[in-house]
Formats: sequence, structure tokens, C-alpha cells
Amino acid sequence: MTAGATASTATRAVPAPVLVVLPALNEAECIARVVHEVRGHQPGADLLVVDDGSTDRTAEVARAAGARVMSLPFNLGVGGAMRAAYRFAFEEGYECVVQVDADGQHDPSDIARLRAALEGADVVVGARFAGVGEYVVRGPRRWAMRLLAATLSRLVGTPLTDPTSGFRMVNARALSLFAFDFPEEYLGDTVEALVLASRAGLRIAQVPVAMRERTTGAPSQNAFRSSAYLVRVVTAIVLAVARRAPIVRPGSTIEASAA
Repeated sequence: MTAGATASTATRAVPAPVLVVLPALNEAECIARVVHEVRGHQPGADLLVVDDGSTDRTAEVARAAGARVMSLPFNLGVGGAMRAAYRFAFEEGYECVVQVDADGQHDPSDIARLRAALEGADVVVGARFAGVGEYVVRGPRRWAMRLLAATLSRLVGTPLTDPTSGFRMVNARALSLFAFDFPEEYLGDTVEALVLASRAGLRIAQVPVAMRERTTGAPSQNAFRSSAYLVRVVTAIVLAVARRAPIVRPGSTIEASAA
């Protein structure tokens, strides 16, 4: 676990095979509902809320809802929150980790479908724009996502329609990589992480999912941010291609490739 982060609630004698991770920033209004919904669909899984420096009652509400809570001392972003969660999961001996948005946009009923697909892959992405649901993006953001999907599909050798999706599941093999070598910068946790996994010889797959509307808060996108997103995507692609090969830790089952 990263320095300064703490995970609360009682310690388990035997780790559960699946850990559901909800990275959360100021989601006090909806976190309890999401925790209960995840519990309803995955009663046998453990649930960890990573409070990413929230200034509201996110941690308190999540803990009251029955989730284990990791509190980060300040905001690290989704990449930093997930890196801390992956390290925690690795040290606790979990076999499978699934990332779910804390705002309720991901449907926990799809976790079972990602788990089924994990039988033939090491990283499974819950993908929009794959024939399921009615989620639509327009303008510069749509162009950027199409460019990114086409480029990433070529780089990793697997058809991907939604490489920026935060709804994804990894097995123990991928966890042994991400626990020590996981991009933290913007889009790095999604785009670069897939390139990193591919270079390590991990198998990547996607499962079509539908994204739901937010029930609290407001989307952060506007015309200016959508245009900026296009620039960030191009930058992320360049960084992903230029990124060094992943670090292979002693005892790891992966093999890094310089390609």
C-alpha cells in the first residue's frame, strides 16, 4: 500500500478471490447506493473504496455502507488511486480486481460478464461503443476517441472500441504488473496501461457494456474541454508508444517485451 494511505475495517483471515475497487472523489451523495448495488450483484466479493482526497463525507458514508475504505492524504487522480489499490490487492493476495466508477455509471450486473471473459484474458475492458447501450459522444471528443481506439487496437493487436473505459477487470497475472508499474497521469491509467499490458505479453479483451447516466453531480465536459481532450489523446498515444518496457519483478509470471 502507498505511504500515507490507510485501509479501514476488520482484516480478513482468507482473502476473497475478487476485489471490487471504487476510486472516489467527492461522491458522498451516491457512494452508499453504489456500494449496496455492488454488494447485491457480487455478495461474495470484497469491496474497497479509495477515497482520493475527498473534501466531503465520501469516506465516512462508504464506511457506514459497509465498504472497506482506503483514504489517500491528497488527490492523486484515478491513476494514483488505482495504483494504490492494485498494490493493496497484490499484498493481500487477491486473484482478481475489478474497477467500477463510484458515480453509478457502471452497472455492477456486468461484473459477472467481465469475470467470464477473464477466463481467456488477463485484462478485460467493459466497452461502450460496442453494440450495447445508447451512450453517444459528439464533436472533437468523438473524433479523439475514434482515433484512440484505432491506434490502440493496432498497438495491442486486439480490437478495442473504448480504450478509455474505467470499467475493467484484471487477473493475478496482470495484478502482479500493475501493483508495481502502473501509469498515474491523465489517460495513463487507461491508454498507457493497455500498452503496458500488451508489452508484458498479457492478453487483452473487451466486453460490450452499457453506461448509465449520472444520478448526482454533473458531467465535466464542455466544448473547450472536449477540444482539449483531443490534444490530450494525441499526447497520450505518443507517451504510450514512447513508454519504457514494464518492470519485471522477481517471481512474476510475466515477461516484458521491448517491442
